[in-house]
Amino acid sequence: MLNVQGKWALITGAARGLGYLSTLKMAEQGCNLILQSRDAAHCEKVITQVKELGVEAYAVSAELSDENSVRKMLDTIDSFGVDVDIVLNNAGLQIAYRTEYFETPVSDYSVSFAVNTIAPALICYHFLPKMIKRGFGRIVNTTSGIQLEPEQAGYSASKAALDKITIDLGSKLNGTDVMISLTDPGWCRTDLGGNKAPNAPESAIPGIIVGAFLEDRKSGRYFSAQEFAGLSLEEAVDKASAYNSPY
Repeated sequence: MLNVQGKWALITGAARGLGYLSTLKMAEQGCNLILQSRDAAHCEKVITQVKELGVEAYAVSAELSDENSVRKMLDTIDSFGVDVDIVLNNAGLQIAYRTEYFETPVSDYSVSFAVNTIAPALICYHFLPKMIKRGFGRIVNTTSGIQLEPEQAGYSASKAALDKITIDLGSKLNGTDVMISLTDPGWCRTDLGGNKAPNAPESAIPGIIVGAFLEDRKSGRYFSAQEFAGLSLEEAVDKASAYNSPY
């Protein structure tokens, strides 16, 4: 299992929900953190918590639906003078549930793709060349298992597009120590998932971060976080190592 102590991770959507839980787990492993939210002030509490665990941390802000805001955030991160070794593209947006799905507005797609597809893609494109140059990196993109639900077409289509981007990038990285993967947290009781979801947010740990700890040089894999529920991080890594790349 990869030792992440002293490495730097960027986590989007870190102020709450699954991003918050991922942040705490990474800090427990000794990983320094750059935490994104719409307003950097929203991360003040978690910044205090992770620093108490002995790691360094920065907060950055970005409105992920705005390309210029994402690019400004990336410039800010570069100004910190640290190498981002790990990216957890956790942040996502479920814009609506359309019972009258034949009337789904175009904005469901445009906003969903901006946040769930384009923003993580921009982040990948920014950090992957740096990781390749250094010969090390991990990116985990959070996806969704939703299918056959036109009621959530904007959300599910944007995540399917992210899947395609991730798998295709993975084909170029396979066999190297720069690894990219997908994780599906399952339907969890978060602000996005709602209070009727069957899974506690904690059940997605360690599955939503396991891709950051693998060392087998396989990319493009999809990990269903609920398959790792209740496992230790070490057990999850052993199980995930048996998964093959999709090529």
